Amino acid sequence: MTRITVAKGDGIGPEIMDATLEIIKAAGAKIEIDEIQVGEQVYLSGNTSGIANESWDVIRKNKIFLKAPITTPQGGGYKSLNVTTRKFLGLYSNVRPCMSLHPFVATKHPKMDIVIVRENEEDLYAGIEHQQTDEVVQCLKIISRPGCEKIVRYAFEYAKQYGRKKVTCFTKDNIMKQSDGLFHQVFDEIASEYPEIENEHWIIDIGAAKMADTPEVFDVIVTLNLYGDVLSDIAAQIAGSVGLAGSANIGEECAMFEAIHGSAPRRAGQNLANPSGLLQGAVMMLNHIGQTETAEKVQNAWLKTIEDGIHTYDIFKEGVSTQKVGTKEFAHAVIANLGNKPRTLQPVNYANGAALNLPKYSRKAPKKKELVGVDVFVHWNGTDPNELAIKIQKLNSEKIKLTMITNRGIKVWPDGFEETFCTDHWRCRFKPTTGNEIEKNNIISILNDAIDQNIDTIKTENLYNFDGKAGFSLGQGQ
Repeated sequence: MTRITVAKGDGIGPEIMDATLEIIKAAGAKIEIDEIQVGEQVYLSGNTSGIANESWDVIRKNKIFLKAPITTPQGGGYKSLNVTTRKFLGLYSNVRPCMSLHPFVATKHPKMDIVIVRENEEDLYAGIEHQQTDEVVQCLKIISRPGCEKIVRYAFEYAKQYGRKKVTCFTKDNIMKQSDGLFHQVFDEIASEYPEIENEHWIIDIGAAKMADTPEVFDVIVTLNLYGDVLSDIAAQIAGSVGLAGSANIGEECAMFEAIHGSAPRRAGQNLANPSGLLQGAVMMLNHIGQTETAEKVQNAWLKTIEDGIHTYDIFKEGVSTQKVGTKEFAHAVIANLGNKPRTLQPVNYANGAALNLPKYSRKAPKKKELVGVDVFVHWNGTDPNELAIKIQKLNSEKIKLTMITNRGIKVWPDGFEETFCTDHWRCRFKPTTGNEIEKNNIISILNDAIDQNIDTIKTENLYNFDGKAGFSLGQGQ
């Protein structure tokens, strides 16, 4: 018997959670439930996180969290509970299977069967943002080697355990050579440990286009947080419906399972909602806790129900569907099919479906780190980079000098183009006048001199070499 935490959420959440729990209990799920309240009512009570401290205690004690969709009130500084939960509990892997149910659910891609494994904790979702000038805000993209290694290894282990043949990596490392470049590098390193599994890399834009056009050429896709968020919704939709897709969020200690759709408050309380997405999350939960026979029974009964044409309003289609049913009636139809298997759709076999046993991240030996320059960011309302360069060159010293100015990443000095549009946010790169290294005191001197020259410095980024390799990008056009 496994004790789990359940949150029924908002909108259609309570209805689809009741239906889901009724189905898995009827199938023989050995679970005990601790219910907590999260979401809109908690937010509106004054808790900006949407969850009470005592509820965290329950989740952390039970380790397994089945969550229905919630409503986050607009405005008021309310934080996304999904993002908060993933980060607090270290749920680094988001797993979203997207399979077409042709010919029973309309799709242009009858052979689609993809699993998207998305990094879940970092990237732009670190949420580190600053307004730096009147015209410019920044969002920091945080990519770590541990984050890359954990998610890439998870993707290959998932493929190995579920008999998948190929893992595809999506990045944009032709532009983001440091951040996405690290993800691609780690992918290549780990792929070499799994010679029996085919591996490939696609640039995200053309890869996404290929997935939308011919998804049958992909199997397991592993990617960074933002790309994975977008791709998984697209994949679910072109497979048939976002409402049919479930999601697993896996960490080293805890796991959360959910539907990928929202709370749909306009459909609440009408016995209309399709519980399939949350049910798919629950099937992944049963596999995760080792109740694979029950998971298999539920999934095959669900497939048989879809195959029988017993559909909720969102996927009902005249000539294909045989019966339009509500949330409760759909659940009862799935229960009636427990023990049955689909005939047209492929039955599932979860003999190897238990939780993956992954090694903990092992930190590598530190590299030789050399300080070889600094980028000083300046708020300046002028428009002529040459005029700015004259001001900034007053900060030069015997040890360090201005070598480049960029605006929005594009080199505008020296030898910039008059046609380049410039905003009020300037990156001024200083490199050593002689030798390869500088000292941090040189950076402090620049900032002190900038105060004397009435130059508005807003941030600095130190430039490092690691084992002789540059740990920073060139300016575009440099």
